[in-house]
Amino acid sequence: MVAVQTQATQLPLFSEVDEPDEWSGFSVRESSRARRLSIKVFPRGRVEVVVPKRTRAADVQQFVEAHREWIRKTRAAFAAEHPPEPFALPVRIDLPGIERRVCVRYERRDGSTVRYRLRGDTLVLSGATQDEMLCVSALKRWLTALAKKEYEPRLRSLSALTGNGYRKLHVRGQRTCWGSHSSSGTISLNYCLMFLDPAHLRYVLIHELCHARHMNHSQRFWSLVGRHEPRYRKLDSDLNEGWKRIPAWVGIY
Repeated sequence: MVAVQTQATQLPLFSEVDEPDEWSGFSVRESSRARRLSIKVFPRGRVEVVVPKRTRAADVQQFVEAHREWIRKTRAAFAAEHPPEPFALPVRIDLPGIERRVCVRYERRDGSTVRYRLRGDTLVLSGATQDEMLCVSALKRWLTALAKKEYEPRLRSLSALTGNGYRKLHVRGQRTCWGSHSSSGTISLNYCLMFLDPAHLRYVLIHELCHARHMNHSQRFWSLVGRHEPRYRKLDSDLNEGWKRIPAWVGIY
C-alpha cells in the first residue's frame, strides 16, 4: 500500500482491486487524527482519500484531481507486480489461521435472499444463489460469526497471559487494517486473519492487546510486544503481503 499517513493504533492491511489504468471512483474516510488530506492506493488498485473532519467535498475533489496522474501511475505499478485474481464463488474455503476447511454447496431456491447453514464440514448456501453478490454477503456473514466464535477464547487467553485487558471485541471485514484498539478498550479484528497462518493471527491479537498500555507504536510498545512474541518483527513484516492470501471473492480491496 502506498500512503502518506498511517494510523497509530491500527495494524494496516495491504489489499487489492480492478483495472489500473482507468478509475473513476474513490472512497473518502474522515479521521479525527488527520491534519491534512492524503491519498492511499492499495495493491489491488483501490483509492482512498483520508481527510480531516468537516473537509468540504469540493476540496476533496480538487485534491484528487491534482494527484490524478500519480494515482494512475501507482495503480499501474501495482497491477504490473500483482495481476488481478479473477472473481469466482468458492467451492472450498481454507482457513489456515484456525486450521479449518469447509466445502461450499449452493442450493438454488425461490426467494430473494441467500441463507447459510453449516452441516459438518459443508457450508450450504440456499436461496437466490444465482445472485453472486447475495452469496458473497452470506459468506461474509458466516465468516464474521465464525471469527467471533474463534477469536473470543483466543483473545481472553492472551489477555490473561499478557496482563493486558480489553472491554469488547468487534469482528468486521475491514478494508484497511488487520486490527485496531480504540481508546475505549474495544478491539476490532478482521475476519480475514483466518486466511493467514495461526502465528500471524496470534501476533495480531497480542499486538492489539498491547495497545491497552500504549496507544501508539513507541519503543515501549514494541518492547512489550516483544516480551510476549519474540518473532514480532518477522510476523509484522509478513503481514505486508498477507492480503495475497485473501481470495478475490471476499472483496477486501
